[in-house]
Amino acid sequence: MKNLIILAGIAIAAATFYGCGTKEESTVTATNEPVQVKVQVVNKSEENVILQFNGKVIAANHANISTRMMGFVDQVKVKVGEKVTKGQLLMIINNADLQAKSAQVKAGITAAEAGFENAVKDYKRFQNLLKSESISQKEMDDMTTRYELMKAQLEGTKQQQREVIAQLQYLNLTAPFDGIITNRFIEVGDMANPGMPLLAIEQPKVMEVKAMVPENEIQHVKKGAGVSIYINSIDSALQGNISEVSSSSENTGGQYALRVNISDVNKALRSGMFATIALPIQRESTSSPTITIPQSALVTRGQLSGIYTVSQGNTAILRWLKLGQEISGKVEVLAGLTVGEQVILSANSKLYNGVPVVY
Repeated sequence: MKNLIILAGIAIAAATFYGCGTKEESTVTATNEPVQVKVQVVNKSEENVILQFNGKVIAANHANISTRMMGFVDQVKVKVGEKVTKGQLLMIINNADLQAKSAQVKAGITAAEAGFENAVKDYKRFQNLLKSESISQKEMDDMTTRYELMKAQLEGTKQQQREVIAQLQYLNLTAPFDGIITNRFIEVGDMANPGMPLLAIEQPKVMEVKAMVPENEIQHVKKGAGVSIYINSIDSALQGNISEVSSSSENTGGQYALRVNISDVNKALRSGMFATIALPIQRESTSSPTITIPQSALVTRGQLSGIYTVSQGNTAILRWLKLGQEISGKVEVLAGLTVGEQVILSANSKLYNGVPVVY
């Protein structure tokens, strides 16, 4: 009898324990706490449509230094990255033919000057003799002709000297402006040919972007328009304006060249960096509204991108999207969202399909 009472007590205790456990689990399931979120209503965007063009940063003042004369490189007096001043000697090209011509011209000038000096003395003496009627007018005319001939000969040799000096400037290459040597295309002992780039120099203080615009968008590009310039390599967004727009694409493969001045100063900016130019344009009244959302609110799963929206029952629903261009922290939505929907920008805990949300 006593054993029966003990077994009955154990059974009652066990039943009470399991009953309490089941009730607690059902309570946890039923009391699923809502997630606090921040939402945004999708409205008709009044922002301008953003056109994007890819380009490259270049120095506004840059030059490739070359020569008109053929010759072997005798000396290179600068290195890549070195600062130079206007008129500084950069490179010497050895041209034996031109050096010989220069020596010949100098000798010709010496002879012409001596001949002209004698002609001047004879001319003055003949003038005095003519006044005293010691010579005839014919003899005076002959002397005058000789004087003019020697004068012209001297002027001709001086002109040849100017030509040689001009040619020698293409053998002794100097910096056209203050700047930095950015490239060197030749070494000592190499043959320099006319028009061949030998050195590259640029002024790094003023930069611009050179880009190409397709013909279906060139009508929106106007000189003086303000643009945003994003430099991916240094993660910087700069401001600028369009300074030049080409009116022809005949020599540029069907695209139109444009230049953009960079207004902001950034010491990390270097020529050759790739840039993305964002040009806001006025949307036509008949076009469909543009929907943009913050890029930080996107959810990615492999190759898919989406965003959580709020359903009519105040639960989170993941919506996959078709996205367009990205600019200034926002991304254009081409499909997947409609005006009036609520999108979740952020949440205080992890989101998943069907979780209740409050805002």
